[in-house]
Amino acid sequence: MNAPITSIALLFLAVPSFAQDAPALGPVPEDREYSPYPTDDFPNQVFFGDTHLHTSYSWDAGMIGNALGPDQAYRFAKGETVTASTGVPARLKRPLDFLVVADHAEALGVSPMLNRADPVLLADPFGAELHAIFEPQTPEAIGNAYNFFVAEKGKGKNPLVTDQEIPKKPWEEIIDAAEAANQPGLFTAFIGYEWSSAVRGNNLHRVVVYRDGPDVAKTRIPLSADLNGDPEALWTWMEELQADTGGQVLAISHNGNLSNGQMFPDVRFESTTPIDAQYAERRQRLEPLIEVTQMKGDGEAHPALSPDDAFADFETWDGSSLSGAEPKTPDMLPREYARPALKRGLAYEAEFGVNPFKFGMIGSTDAHTSLATTGEDNFFGKVTVLEPTADPIRFEEVVAGRLGPEGGWIKAWQTGASGLSAVWARENTREAIFDAMMRREVYATTGTRLRVRVFAGYDFEQVDLPRSDFAKHGYENGVPMGGDLAASDGNAPRFLVRALRDPDGANLDRVQIVKGWLNADGSTSEKIYDIACGGRDILESACDGDVGNTVNADEATYTNDIGQAILAGFWEDPDFDAAKNAFYYVRVLEIPTPRWTTYDAKIFGIERPALAPIDVQERAYTSPIWYTPR
Repeated sequence: MNAPITSIALLFLAVPSFAQDAPALGPVPEDREYSPYPTDDFPNQVFFGDTHLHTSYSWDAGMIGNALGPDQAYRFAKGETVTASTGVPARLKRPLDFLVVADHAEALGVSPMLNRADPVLLADPFGAELHAIFEPQTPEAIGNAYNFFVAEKGKGKNPLVTDQEIPKKPWEEIIDAAEAANQPGLFTAFIGYEWSSAVRGNNLHRVVVYRDGPDVAKTRIPLSADLNGDPEALWTWMEELQADTGGQVLAISHNGNLSNGQMFPDVRFESTTPIDAQYAERRQRLEPLIEVTQMKGDGEAHPALSPDDAFADFETWDGSSLSGAEPKTPDMLPREYARPALKRGLAYEAEFGVNPFKFGMIGSTDAHTSLATTGEDNFFGKVTVLEPTADPIRFEEVVAGRLGPEGGWIKAWQTGASGLSAVWARENTREAIFDAMMRREVYATTGTRLRVRVFAGYDFEQVDLPRSDFAKHGYENGVPMGGDLAASDGNAPRFLVRALRDPDGANLDRVQIVKGWLNADGSTSEKIYDIACGGRDILESACDGDVGNTVNADEATYTNDIGQAILAGFWEDPDFDAAKNAFYYVRVLEIPTPRWTTYDAKIFGIERPALAPIDVQERAYTSPIWYTPR
């Protein structure tokens, strides 16, 4: 028994002594450094999170069954098992890296205040009347309270949506929950809220994200859009907050597909006055990102606007505005979707010298369940009443367009299990992730955690793709997603792209570069180039055939027998014109996998809706890289 111990002791005695009288180590040559990394400062990690999650502190969540507050939302995002409001245990396959609890500023915290009979709420006559309806807390009473709240809000007679005193305590509770959950380096809990302008039912919502902590956030209550639905009023509020506190905030616009042409406008809010350079400068500075994909449809492209794009018709919601109060017409579509907005931004830049629609692209959920779930096999729905169940309501409930004709209604089965924000940064902290958002070094996914990186420059070569120092070389010789590529004596831009599948997900089908440019006559054009294909050749800038489909609809399964786990592409623009403003972004598609409605049909033994797709091709969209002529 003693021999091994003696041997270990002798081993330790054999280690060189570092006592004071030991000889000094030899000098390190001045022209050599062993570690190559001390001077590296480029983003070297990708973090996945949700920048748009609602809890019971949002009136349209808490008053219709959501019992989970910000604390449970953060715990769930960190990977803990949480009991959903319907009593079902829920957990993520893998934790998120960051989360923004973004409850509505309008009537912030009304539901928990009703539940605890908060004296501040009861002191308001409307609040007292609402509580009296709610007080029995039976399903019927809660439904009556919700209907009364919404009806009076629609008439402009609900003071809770504009009151700036009642939300003070709930706002402090939300901030305190974020502070308790925030663990710099491990998990980032952002402070934020949603400004929810919906004039005539047209969605102009923005999420406001704070870089700072309570010292900034507690200085004022979130701005209610029911005080003023003009996005420029929000920008003024943001500018004043920053000037008064020295803090930083940004806004993320979302749901352009439900704005009836109001999200990317040609004229100022509720007027015929054209937007101008001042508008463009403020929007670019304060709204660096858009939420291009989420539960309420995908907003990257529309098939009617991009007829040559085989993948443009993805989770498309184009039947109405959010409420359906105003019919949607085809002329509204160019002012609702990201790609046409990016193209129009080039034209405005030529006119104003600044681009109002120079935005990065992210995804988020907009879930109202406190549960940030984006997995097709783990989808907890838009709101609590649509959480997993065999009840037909899970598929058939009308979730948008209800005030319009039935042809414009959006049913719950059309909801997408989307999306996530991916951020390239060095640290998992509020500061590092916020700063990455401001420089637009971000990308959107429809829920998957595939990784994608792109660099543009003029000196890249095909041999650079397999480099071990790919990122370092990219930053030193080009610009990343979200960047600006300066002109270079008429040379065509060259791109390096790497994509890696979600380790727990599906193989990749293809990598594409989407290009938009401004023509000499002021019109805009677009083209899509396949630059890497899983298991196929590229013929004339397109993959030679489809990737295939392994989905078994009855069993809700698929296999990774097709596609590839890693795709990489080198591409030089073959149609480059040095005189034309342009943008380029990368779209990565996975192979087909079962959609959440297919998983539900299998799990609950129910019929899948007849019009619901069997499968889905998850995807990612990077922020663009912009080229500007000299």
